Amino acid sequence: EAIVGMREPEALTLAAGMLEKGEDPLRILDACSEAMAVVGRRFEEGAYFLPELIMAGEILRQISEMVKPRLGREAARERLGRVVVGTVKGDIHDIGKDLVVFLLEVSGFDVVDLGIDVPPERFVRAVRESEPQVVGLSGFLTLAFGAMKETVDAIRDAGLRGRVRIMIGGGQIDDEVRRYTGADAYGTNAMEAVRLSRAWVEGR
Repeated sequence: EAIVGMREPEALTLAAGMLEKGEDPLRILDACSEAMAVVGRRFEEGAYFLPELIMAGEILRQISEMVKPRLGREAARERLGRVVVGTVKGDIHDIGKDLVVFLLEVSGFDVVDLGIDVPPERFVRAVRESEPQVVGLSGFLTLAFGAMKETVDAIRDAGLRGRVRIMIGGGQIDDEVRRYTGADAYGTNAMEAVRLSRAWVEGR
């Protein structure tokens, strides 16, 4: 409720208190996941806007930094699947990407975060080395559309396209952009990225 209400100090104090009392860190992350589901739903409904999404992401980032050192061996629990994520070449925006990465991790995915301004060949190398089921291409600027297409083409030319499903997101992405880039699907927000990844990994 504190996260959903954007009450940052309260959310951080509660998370720290739960850790001090020996609460299972995975339960804290599950609570974060539930909170972000509500935030994502309100964003989709138009009740929340980008500032709220950014604020929630910042709260989650701070809680994540608190919780991760306590995870220990529990972090090695069975994962749903692996996702390679990065902001494409020429774009340095990372707020949306970071939110997607965090939500995927909280939801049980192993995430390889390539960072920002990632050239196509680096995505190709990551697909070869990490063997993910899903690749997520992020880009906020319209100039990113060309880089997304180049990346999808590079993965195809490397003979790896049949191994992965590719989703794109960020900025003014729509189905026309998806068709242009050759991606399998697009997401309008971070929660959609989680839903797509889960569906693909489960074979839906």
